[in-house]
Amino acid sequence: MVLETIYVVRHGFRMNWVVDPNTGEYKSTILASTPTGIPSDPALASYGEQQAAQLAGKLLTLDPPIDVIYSSPFYRCLQTLKPAAEQLFAPDGRLSGKKIRVENGLGVLTPSEFYGLARFDHPSPAPLAELQTHFPSQLDGGYAPVLIPSTNGESIPDLHDRIAYTLSRVIAAVDAEEGPDGPPRALLICTHAASMIAIGRALTGRMPPDDGEEDFKCFTCALSRFDRRPGAAAADAPPADDDEAGEWSSERPHDIPRVNWREGRGVGGGWSCVLNGDCSFLTNGEERGWKFSGDEAFLTDPNAFNDKLNTGEPIPPTSAAADASKL
Repeated sequence: MVLETIYVVRHGFRMNWVVDPNTGEYKSTILASTPTGIPSDPALASYGEQQAAQLAGKLLTLDPPIDVIYSSPFYRCLQTLKPAAEQLFAPDGRLSGKKIRVENGLGVLTPSEFYGLARFDHPSPAPLAELQTHFPSQLDGGYAPVLIPSTNGESIPDLHDRIAYTLSRVIAAVDAEEGPDGPPRALLICTHAASMIAIGRALTGRMPPDDGEEDFKCFTCALSRFDRRPGAAAADAPPADDDEAGEWSSERPHDIPRVNWREGRGVGGGWSCVLNGDCSFLTNGEERGWKFSGDEAFLTDPNAFNDKLNTGEPIPPTSAAADASKL
């Protein structure tokens, strides 16, 4: 049996930061520093922590139940998973002995939820060793990420291709796994708005003519589900040998191997979206949606970072308390 279901969630409501488009300097808009010391790697707002607790209640009731968990390396994603992970990884939990696999290739690359191309370096997430101090016993120290995105950002097409390549590798690896209770049936990914949209497109093979089409929903702590198409197999996965066409190399981080996922094909043989951004389990339902709005590249637009443009909402106040109270 191969992997049957992929669940995808977005992190909860986070605190905010700003960026100087000319210098690339990121600054947190809260008085206290972020847990990792990286301005663009904020923790959840208190409201986001409430959302994460509500999400955990939902994740623990999923059928098929979660067998494997992957996450973006940014703090807010790991913090969103924490309430569910504490129960799943407990000595008597269903996933006792297992840990979250931190996958950089499934993270974000403009400062709201997508890092557009820039002449400066965008900030990288904290290294795994530091993240393990914040989430002890929850992160898999032996997992090596499929790729590390370039710090110079990426275009929207490149973002989709990066996500597709990473997914193809992850799916192929999970397909090959065996466990005491049999092979994994269900995988959970915690990520960001832009990558959640790209994941939906890469799995289904549906890339709309307009990048900004609101096809896959990505509200804070929203849950989507994708079921594998009958008879599907990971026929499109890159070859295992380390050749230039099939393997990503850290020496050429911009060079993402191409996976044939468009025109309805989808990675891993293709998947059907059976749940799209569900928020029915959250007290206040759908909040803080997001969509692509142009290429958001700092190379051509110094004002690429614009929360109001992408979400229809103004940039949150600088106070963390005010940030949460506006909801």
